[in-house]
Amino acid sequence: MQAQSLTGAQHAAVLESVAALGHLQGALLPVLHAIQDRLGWVPPGVVPLLATGLNLSRAEVHGVLTFYHWFRQSPPGRQVVHLCRAEACQAVGAAALEAHARQRLGVELHGTSADGRYTLEPVYCLGNCACGPSLLIDGVLHARVTPERFDALLGEGAAGGPAAGEATP
Repeated sequence: MQAQSLTGAQHAAVLESVAALGHLQGALLPVLHAIQDRLGWVPPGVVPLLATGLNLSRAEVHGVLTFYHWFRQSPPGRQVVHLCRAEACQAVGAAALEAHARQRLGVELHGTSADGRYTLEPVYCLGNCACGPSLLIDGVLHARVTPERFDALLGEGAAGGPAAGEATP
C-alpha cells in the first residue's frame, strides 16, 4: 500500500508526528505511538512515509510495526476493551472473563465486533493486581470484573463509569 492511500488527515498526522519526534534517538517507536494515539491505528500506508522521514528502510518500519502487538493495523471499534491477561488476574478469573468477553462480542482477541462498536485487546498487566480481574474500557480502569459486571459495563457503554484513570471497585 502506498502513502497516497492515506487520507489527508492521516498524512498530516504522520508528518506532524515525525516533525515532533523524529529528532529523538530511536524515534520510530515514539512516532508509531503518536500516530496510533492520533488515528486510533497505524495505517499500512504510513510505512513509506516513516521510512523516508526517519531515514529507515521500509523493512525496518514494517518489522517494528508488525512485531509489537500494541500497534493496530486496522481501525479499532468505537470502544476498545483491554483485558488483563497477567498472572495475578488469571489467578482470580481472567480466563473465564476472557472467554465470556469473546463470546459476548463475537470476536477473538485483537478482533472487532461485527457492528464495529468494540475491539477486544489483550494487555499483560494493568498494575491493578490486587483487584483483578481488571480491564480498561476506553482508558477507564475497571476492577474485580465478573462476566456479569462485564455485561453491565457494556450496557452502560462504559460512559456512565468513573472519570478516566479512576478505578472502580
